Amino acid sequence: MEKENRTVVTEFILIGLTQSYDIQLLVFVLSLIFYIIILPGNILIILTIRSDPGLSAPLYFFLGNLAFLDASYSFIVTPRMLVDIFSEKKVISYRSCITQLFFLHFLGGGEGLLLVVMAFDRYIAICRPLHYSTVMSPRACYVMLLALWFGGFVHSIIQVVLILRLPFCGPNHVDNFFCDVPQVIKLACTDTFAVELLMVFNSGLLTLLCFLGLLTSYAVILCHVHRSASEGKNKAISTCTTHVIIIFLMFGPAIFIYTRPFTALSVDKVVSFFHTVIFPLMNPVIYTLRNQEVKTSMKKLVIRHIVC
Repeated sequence: MEKENRTVVTEFILIGLTQSYDIQLLVFVLSLIFYIIILPGNILIILTIRSDPGLSAPLYFFLGNLAFLDASYSFIVTPRMLVDIFSEKKVISYRSCITQLFFLHFLGGGEGLLLVVMAFDRYIAICRPLHYSTVMSPRACYVMLLALWFGGFVHSIIQVVLILRLPFCGPNHVDNFFCDVPQVIKLACTDTFAVELLMVFNSGLLTLLCFLGLLTSYAVILCHVHRSASEGKNKAISTCTTHVIIIFLMFGPAIFIYTRPFTALSVDKVVSFFHTVIFPLMNPVIYTLRNQEVKTSMKKLVIRHIVC
């Protein structure tokens, strides 16, 4: 009975990205262009990797999963944001808000762990090539894949459980265009200091440690490549450089959002927009544009379907 009396908020009102109609229109056009062009590109990457036996190496297996994660991630925020831009009242139910928050961190956490696995794959391939086929066997790859999905689930469910325990009795205006931890926590009608610290530890510290660990691992790999005189030196450098670009695109905004106290800054919404809408769609495309094998296989797949 006490819980019923305290948790009276049944819906939240999203304030949105901006109140300027011109900027909203610009955001709508840019987001729609990215969504229409790049989302099918991610799906094409998945189909290409699955249909070409020559792309069966662990690197491509994980790249296909990255494209799947990013395509799924883009469905959480972008479609609703595009609809809400022209809605007078941007209302989201309490359950829908919690659901959106869960999948946002479930897939985002899984992707962060996937980048760690991909770094491990490159380390073994470049620094321990004789052990590669043993360490990165098909069974090991599937175990790693299940582990990162489970890790993303645990990361997300912790956030959701902490939020579900908070009472919400008004106000109910979320200062963003989607539901995320920092904005939702601020609406709780109780002291949230301890919960905020737990959230920073769960999201912020984990993100920062993964980021620093990834940079360190790629620094070790690049040093090893630089000292070697193998034929695939340029290809290894190109692949690692691409991975580092993706790491900065993903972890940079996440560190900015989740590793500091939950106080609103003027640039928060812009950072969130790129973090949740633009970068997830671009990640696999960046990988593909710098990978000759995938590009060649993709062209063959497209030509084959056009001819048929």
